[in-house]
Amino acid sequence: MLKKTILLRLAIATLIGMPLVAIVVDRFSETVNLQLAITGDSNFGGQFLWGSIAGLAIAVGAHVLIASPLLNKVNSSYARMLGRFRLTLSEIVLISMCAGVGEEMLFRGAVQPFLGIPITSILFVAIHGYLNPRDWRLSIYGAFMTLGIAWLGYLAETRGLMSAMIAHTLIDVYLLLYMQHTAKSIPVTHNPDLIDFPEEEIE
Repeated sequence: MLKKTILLRLAIATLIGMPLVAIVVDRFSETVNLQLAITGDSNFGGQFLWGSIAGLAIAVGAHVLIASPLLNKVNSSYARMLGRFRLTLSEIVLISMCAGVGEEMLFRGAVQPFLGIPITSILFVAIHGYLNPRDWRLSIYGAFMTLGIAWLGYLAETRGLMSAMIAHTLIDVYLLLYMQHTAKSIPVTHNPDLIDFPEEEIE
């Protein structure tokens, strides 16, 4: 079982490592221009507005989908897995910001200019494990998230990379808070779909 301290270290590694890779790609490629991608065609206010709208819309849509009876098993499994970390609000915000900044710098900033929005979006969601041919319920959620990530890719190209970072961060904050809340209401002993990890594995 992944410990909370390791989870937080992975978040920091994402914030540092992925942008470094993107910077290297930017340095040696004429296709990538991170500075131009970050500033974009909109000022910070415009990017913040569009990022907030997209982030909240995708997060609420994901919430409604995963809370539906069709995806009850997926909801329960992820809620229990993430909820067991008992993350504080500050830890949730930290993890979400690390992912929002780090992953967007790499995928939308350095990968998307080469592969385009559709392929980058599918690749991104597949790497996160949401497109699983052996689990059609999870893949339904993955298909929705692929569309959402494609929207982030469009924002990065038309508004600026900061809008995608803001949207990504809001999505993660919202869904992590939802998972934490959901985990508290799930009686593990009454749900065979859940794994009750020993308390000593959580720090």
